[in-house]
Amino acid sequence: MFRKILIANRGEIAVRILRACREMDIPAVAVFSNADRASLHVRLADEAYGIGPAPSRESYLRIDTMLDVARRSGCDALHPGYGFLAENPGLARACREAGIAFIGPSPEAMEQLGSKTAARHLARRAGVPCVPGVYDPIATEDEALRLAREIGFPVILKAVAGGGGKGMRHVGAEAEFAAAWRDAGSEALNAFGDARLYLERFLVRPRHVEIQLLADTSGSAIYLGERECSVQRRHQKVMEEAPSPVVDAGLRRAMGEAAVRLAREARYTNAGTVEFLLDTDGRFYFLEVNTRLQVEHPVTEMVTGLDLVKLQIHIAAGEPLPLRQEDVALRGHAIECRVYAEDSDNNFFPSPGKILARRVPAGPGIRMDDGVYPGWVVPTDYDPLLGKLIAWGNDRAEAIARLRRALDEYYVSGIRTNIALFRSLLRDAQFQRAEFHTRWLDDWLAARPQVTAPAGTRAGQDAALLAAALWHISRDAASHAASDSPAPAKSHWKQEGRRESLDRAPRP
Repeated sequence: MFRKILIANRGEIAVRILRACREMDIPAVAVFSNADRASLHVRLADEAYGIGPAPSRESYLRIDTMLDVARRSGCDALHPGYGFLAENPGLARACREAGIAFIGPSPEAMEQLGSKTAARHLARRAGVPCVPGVYDPIATEDEALRLAREIGFPVILKAVAGGGGKGMRHVGAEAEFAAAWRDAGSEALNAFGDARLYLERFLVRPRHVEIQLLADTSGSAIYLGERECSVQRRHQKVMEEAPSPVVDAGLRRAMGEAAVRLAREARYTNAGTVEFLLDTDGRFYFLEVNTRLQVEHPVTEMVTGLDLVKLQIHIAAGEPLPLRQEDVALRGHAIECRVYAEDSDNNFFPSPGKILARRVPAGPGIRMDDGVYPGWVVPTDYDPLLGKLIAWGNDRAEAIARLRRALDEYYVSGIRTNIALFRSLLRDAQFQRAEFHTRWLDDWLAARPQVTAPAGTRAGQDAALLAAALWHISRDAASHAASDSPAPAKSHWKQEGRRESLDRAPRP
């Protein structure tokens, strides 16, 4: 097993990986930009190293810096988490050349599957159904328009190097094509440094269902069921659940076996996710492969009882998978909410700032994966994800009930969050019946009435902020009074411990 692991990431995923390392008795090294010096992952790590200014291109996206920290700290393995460099084959190759284990797939597999068109070729060779469309980048707008006419409108333009909805445009009719081609190419160039596009037929009201994979270095590969990821806002996932409410045992097996065939075709190792679109007739089509740990991995862990991060580490250390396909069993239902520092009543405007107070939900079936604490300042430099709230139940109805209860318990002051959005969604009859698709949330948001804060709401918030400020002032005054008193000197260690106990106490 590894001597020490570098976590080349930040925020909640860095905390999640660090906790797995702690349980495995492996020292973990954190990295931080200037904006993250006081972050939770830095506080919890065994060692932490500064890596530069706040902009990610000068810190978290620097391969040379990550390798330098790994060498200086004596790490023999590196976990990239998700985002930043997680799907960059350059990092995986640099680790290999430096003799550092990369906890993820090989750079060759990442290169094959990172290109959406190359991945479509692989899927076709593996006998995995693909959405009708082209399999190679399109050279010119004229050629693209000709192909769109052959496929038939509506179509969807996609970035060859894309992901997360970037460089993607729906084209409903020929008159919209020129503007969509220009905008998609420009966005793809800015996001990925690659303006190349391809196109597919647009599926009307599909569901987004993905299969979690694990594959070891000896050629064994298994799937761990599916996740329902159709509740999205502008192609970005908002809520996920496992298993999918519309996938039965036969469809699960067909999708899982297709995902395993694709993994073997790509000689894939470690954890990965094969994403599919499911049409209204129950037919599934290959979408893309995410060559990393997914944000939504906790729902799979909750229904399988497996720890995906630990399994990643064991696989990267050369160990075989500890279970076979027939050993995988799904139990109950899990739903995850992505909690962001944003105002869902104000066009999801980011809400950076200092977290003044916070109450985290708990109780039966509740899990909270986060990387924040009271007093921490949410920076403007990164994705405003605060954490993920996950609820498990014996069935979907119980998972929804527990998640509603947990959302009512969740409290944050000092910043705005999207918690109110989830409270509304969970009470929606269509959501409760699982009658949604990938554009359902966008339609739901467009149709909802404009939210107007009731009279006195702002005053109540101001009063809460004032109360918190007065509490801090009174605590500081008491601290100063104690230090000025003639009482015998006390141990600084004890004083600091008591101060931390106060910091952890519930706020009024």
